[in-house]
Amino acid sequence: MVIRSTVLAAALIALVWAIAQPSLALERKVYDPAALAAEQAAGKSILVHVTAPWCPTCKAQKPILDKLTAEPDFKDFVVFDLDFDTGIAGLKALNARSQSTLIVFKGDKETGRSVGDTKAESIATLLRTAL
Repeated sequence: MVIRSTVLAAALIALVWAIAQPSLALERKVYDPAALAAEQAAGKSILVHVTAPWCPTCKAQKPILDKLTAEPDFKDFVVFDLDFDTGIAGLKALNARSQSTLIVFKGDKETGRSVGDTKAESIATLLRTAL
C-alpha cells in the first residue's frame, strides 16, 4: 500500500511539474505574408526558414532550429516555414532563391540571412542579430 501511494504521489508530482513548465516546442507557422507583416508590425524577432520536403540540408537545419528556439535567448522568435516548391510569391517577396535559406528579421528590418548553414553556432549568431 505504501509503495502504491508513493508511486501515485510521484506520478502526480511529475504531472503537475509537466503542466507548469512552459512549452518547449516552438510553434512553426506556415509562411503567410499577412501574418509575417503582423508580426513585423509588432516588432517581433522573426525567422523565415525556406524549406522543401526533399531537401537534406533543410532536414538537417530543422532540429538545430528547434533546439535553438527552445533556448531562453531565442524562445520568443516567431518561425515561419516557407515552402520552396509552392511559395513562389513569398520567395519573390523575400528575394529567396534557394531552399535551406534562413532569413531573420527584427520587426520589419532584415538583420541577416544565410543559405545552407547547418552549424548550430553560426545559426545562433544569425538569430542573435534579431534580439
